[in-house]
Amino acid sequence: MNKVVRRISLTIALLSSVLFLASCGSKKDSAKTKDITVVLDWTPNTNHTGLYVAKEKGYFKKEHLNVKFVQPPKDGAEQVVASGKAQFGISAQDTQADAIGRENSLPITSVGAILQHNTSGIMSRKADNIKSPKDMQGKRYATWNLPTEQAIIKQVVKDDHGDYSKIKKIPNNITDEVAALKAHQTDDLWIFYGWAGINAEVKKFPTNYFSFRSINDTFDYYTPTIISNTSYLKNNPDVAKRFMKATAKGYTYAAKNPRSSAKILLDSVSELKSNEKLIYASQNYLSKYYLTKSGQFGAIDEKRWNKFYSWLDDHKLVDQKLAHNAGFTNQYLPKEDQ
Repeated sequence: MNKVVRRISLTIALLSSVLFLASCGSKKDSAKTKDITVVLDWTPNTNHTGLYVAKEKGYFKKEHLNVKFVQPPKDGAEQVVASGKAQFGISAQDTQADAIGRENSLPITSVGAILQHNTSGIMSRKADNIKSPKDMQGKRYATWNLPTEQAIIKQVVKDDHGDYSKIKKIPNNITDEVAALKAHQTDDLWIFYGWAGINAEVKKFPTNYFSFRSINDTFDYYTPTIISNTSYLKNNPDVAKRFMKATAKGYTYAAKNPRSSAKILLDSVSELKSNEKLIYASQNYLSKYYLTKSGQFGAIDEKRWNKFYSWLDDHKLVDQKLAHNAGFTNQYLPKEDQ
């Protein structure tokens, strides 16, 4: 081998080594563990199971994420995520509408639906025979006195050919729905069946229940959802995709393994152990709602999303008109075959 050829060979080898080391460095940088804070919407419950599964089974760790869960302040997760103090949070489409439909809109975006259907509706004592919205007439309804809440009640009562003005509204300061009905503190109230309805079943308390989406499919909106800071998503798309990939894996596991995922939640949150029977029953119920029919976690259907927001616009329940596809994206979800 002559000197020129040897020099060229050495140069190529040196360049290859440099490129290899640079490549290793870039991979190391991309794999650097990121700290992620998730602010919940309430105390830990079965809506959050997939997140706890993802942490316990190492799905977040595999994506080089160090994830912690924190309780929400009084004004909710939306403000915390918007301020950048948490990268992700738990919200709901109706709650989010208030945040993004105001004059000073909060920079938050839903990046996935935890449940594929709205499981909320009205629960009452079975003996009172409140089987549909019009039966709420003359009865005491415990209200949070929120404009969107009351507008939904008014709409379903109207759809059922009832008179909303005949409903007796009382303040809702209830923390245990079953206990409140037992004690006759109210006659009917808005619940999420996956928790309060299942609790009534567990306690063998006879109730009647109707869901809002069974009366009017406009109210099959998304609740709860996972939100993130809009700027954070733009600046950290890879981290967001890794977070949603691990989260999707956690909820997919929970959908297919309700009992073992409920145990993970119980082992992770000690204060839930006093309600062990409810946790197992609630998880069995909610696990059926985590995935689409095709088996995907998180996907949001734009027609359903926009239908509810159009209804809010039409009833002037937001300060400014909500744009088409406002407030959500599916782009950070893993592909169905991943």
